[in-house]
Amino acid sequence: MFLADEWKDYKLLDALCGERLESWGDYILIRPDPQAIWKSEKSHPLWKKANAHYHRSKSGGGSWQIYDLPESWQIKYKNLTFNIKPMNFKHTGIFPEQAVNWDFMSNKIENAGRRVSVLNLFAYTGGATMACAAAGANVCHVDASKGMVQWAKDNAQACGLREKPVRYIVDDCIKFVEREIRRGNKYDGIVMDPPSYGRGPGGEVWQLEDMLYDFVKKCALLLSDKPLFFILNSYSTGLSASVMEYLLRTCIDEKLGGRFESSEIGLLTESGRAFPSGSVARWYGR
Repeated sequence: MFLADEWKDYKLLDALCGERLESWGDYILIRPDPQAIWKSEKSHPLWKKANAHYHRSKSGGGSWQIYDLPESWQIKYKNLTFNIKPMNFKHTGIFPEQAVNWDFMSNKIENAGRRVSVLNLFAYTGGATMACAAAGANVCHVDASKGMVQWAKDNAQACGLREKPVRYIVDDCIKFVEREIRRGNKYDGIVMDPPSYGRGPGGEVWQLEDMLYDFVKKCALLLSDKPLFFILNSYSTGLSASVMEYLLRTCIDEKLGGRFESSEIGLLTESGRAFPSGSVARWYGR
């Protein structure tokens, strides 16, 4: 498992009974997590001192119960600063386990010895965008949600990266990639975190298992002659890391060489146990 174990401002304190107990800077949140299927006593004292608790509804969705929490606040990861706030469907604005990919991409960019261009698809609030821009890359940030793209711009401001060469684009990712292919544009790195299900700004429907192969195949056409990486993330329990690696192997030209790897990504609880939080497959150049 690839572990995001270099956080200072975020901690996974405990996980059990379908929930996780987390420290986000100065605030304690309880959020549902269906993978925490083990049951034991909630002995950690902070279970009783949460600032907010997200409750799932039996009919779907859910809502936050706020005890003592500001509308938003900031946390840091190394040289990056992120704006945090409780959102619908238990989200907070970042996925802390993705720090393993931020570090991976930063290392590749910083050691490339040249200017690097990165395409971030389904880019959300821009964790990967910030990491790549801070490492010196030109970044194209694409997401279907205008609100998420604005949040990414706010994160860039917080990170001191507003003057970096980042293009923020509100668009359906499939349509954008198809236009980039026609325009002949190329990228040295591609990273994507596609949802299991979603809709584009024009009502376009995205269903992960049905559409992912064709989409990744198109994205592979955007790789430059000397690409650095292609990263595919998933939070779908129906799509394993090894399946995603197999998919990348079928889509990326063998002539590029390089290496493939895949694994679960996760976090360490305060007790030192590795907690799985998603999956990733990577291709990277030699």
